[in-house]
Amino acid sequence: MTTVDPWGVPAERVPVRRLGPEDVPACLALADDRGWSREERKWLLLLEIGEGYGVDDPSGGLAGTVVLTRYGTTAAAIGMMLVASRFGGRGLGRRLMGHALTRAGDAAVFLWATKFGRPLYEKLGFEAAGTYEARVGRFSAGPRVGASRPADRERDLAALLTLDAEVFGADRSGVVARLFAFAERVRVIEDGGRIRGYAAAWRNGETVVVGPVVADDDAVAKALIEDLAREEDGPIRLDLDQERRPELISWLADRGVPQAHTTEFMVYGGPLHADRSRLVAPFTVAMG
Repeated sequence: MTTVDPWGVPAERVPVRRLGPEDVPACLALADDRGWSREERKWLLLLEIGEGYGVDDPSGGLAGTVVLTRYGTTAAAIGMMLVASRFGGRGLGRRLMGHALTRAGDAAVFLWATKFGRPLYEKLGFEAAGTYEARVGRFSAGPRVGASRPADRERDLAALLTLDAEVFGADRSGVVARLFAFAERVRVIEDGGRIRGYAAAWRNGETVVVGPVVADDDAVAKALIEDLAREEDGPIRLDLDQERRPELISWLADRGVPQAHTTEFMVYGGPLHADRSRLVAPFTVAMG
């Protein structure tokens, strides 16, 4: 079908506009329509740090959304690609993705795809680069070994920015600097004056997301995750690469955090220059 009826024009010409914080209620309504969680805090963050784009439903609300988050000029993430169920199969998803890819320019673009979105992304030229498990549940903490400490913005930010740029392979400074105001807790592990890893925990509805996690190895990652998760009474969430993180996945299973679902990590126009041996978990799969 080449025409989206309410607009009276081919799908590739349907108007796309920039979204702002005032559009969050419509974004939440669209998420409800697709059975997604109501993640108001995450939407607000994404529309602050990234570029949200949407198609208006002529009858009211939003017919579709996508968010592009740039990291300098070399990398960009796409997330929150949603089309209202009543407009499924009419080309809006392709229209929104095409708009976001155009805006991304020459950057390598990455996303995490559900099984529903993957066919579209493959048609657009995205290639699979790994399967991630979302681990969600109540964490059963062991004895604390005191490996990490709370991060201090004044003391640690410069070192965190340097470490994150080295590991991520692109400029994520806006996200890292924002952690100290956005996250409930940020912790670091330091050895001989060198920071070997950092991680943050932030509340997203009833769940606390542990991410980003950057660590020299799995032992450092475990210590950071343990110290963040042990303070939570409710469920936590981490997204981990199945191939690269089997030890962490097994450890989380032993600590009572089961697999909730999987997503496919996909890249367009790559390669990415991230050191995925140390990039343990994303901030969120909507933005990397």
